[in-house]
Amino acid sequence: FFCFPEMHGISFRIQISVKELLDTDVLLKLLFHLPINYPSALPGISVNSDQLTRAQCMDVREKLLEQAKKHLSEPMVHDLILWVQQHLKDVIKQSAAVCSEKTTLSKGTEDGIQMLLLHLDHMRAKAKYVKTVEKWASDLRLTGRLMFMGKIILILLQGDRSSIKEYLILQKTSKVDVDSSGKKCKEKMMRVLCETEVQSQHKRFQTFEVKEYSAPEELQKEFETAGLTTLFSEFVPPLLR
Repeated sequence: FFCFPEMHGISFRIQISVKELLDTDVLLKLLFHLPINYPSALPGISVNSDQLTRAQCMDVREKLLEQAKKHLSEPMVHDLILWVQQHLKDVIKQSAAVCSEKTTLSKGTEDGIQMLLLHLDHMRAKAKYVKTVEKWASDLRLTGRLMFMGKIILILLQGDRSSIKEYLILQKTSKVDVDSSGKKCKEKMMRVLCETEVQSQHKRFQTFEVKEYSAPEELQKEFETAGLTTLFSEFVPPLLR
C-alpha cells in the first residue's frame, strides 16, 4: 500500500492477490486517484498485472468504473477491492469471449490509428500558436483536443500513424511561437507523454477542438468521457503538483 498526497486529491496503490481461472494467483496492481470532491466524483483507476494482457487489465478497469458509478457519493474503494476479488474470474471469461468475437467479426478495425498526448510548457504567442495547431490537425485529418487548464497545456491527437509522425515533425521543426524578445522560434519545451494505438474501448474523437478548463475535475471528465481514465491517471496528476 503506497499513498501519494497531492494538491488535487490523493493517489494510492494497492496490490491484491486473486485466485483466477486455473487456481493460479493473479497479482493485481490497482492505482486509485481520489479527487478533492471524492466520493461525489469518481476516482481515477488504473489496473496492471503481469499475469493479464493489457486488454484484460482495461476490461477490469472498465468494470470497476461501472461499479464505482453505483456507489457515487459514498466511500467506495474498499467495496471496489472486494468486488474485483470476487468477480475477476467472470471478467476474464467475458473478456476472452468478447476478444474472440471481435477478432472474428471486425479484425483490425482500429489498425494503424494512433493516439498522441503532448505537453507544452507555454505559449507566448497563443492566438497564432493555436491557429497553427488547428491548421495542422485539419490538414493531416487528425482529431482530438488542445486543452488549457491553468498553466497546463496538453495536445491529444488521434489519427493515422503517418499523420501523427508528420505532426510531430511539424511541431518540432516549425517556428510556432516567439521567444522572450519577440522573435519567431521553434518549440523546444514539448514533451511526448504517451504515444500508443487506439484501443477498442477508447472513444474516437470526431473533431479537433480547443478547450479551456477551470478545474482539474473538468479536465479529468474530458478524459473519462473518451474512455481515457488510465491515460489521465498515469500522466496528468504529476503535472498538477
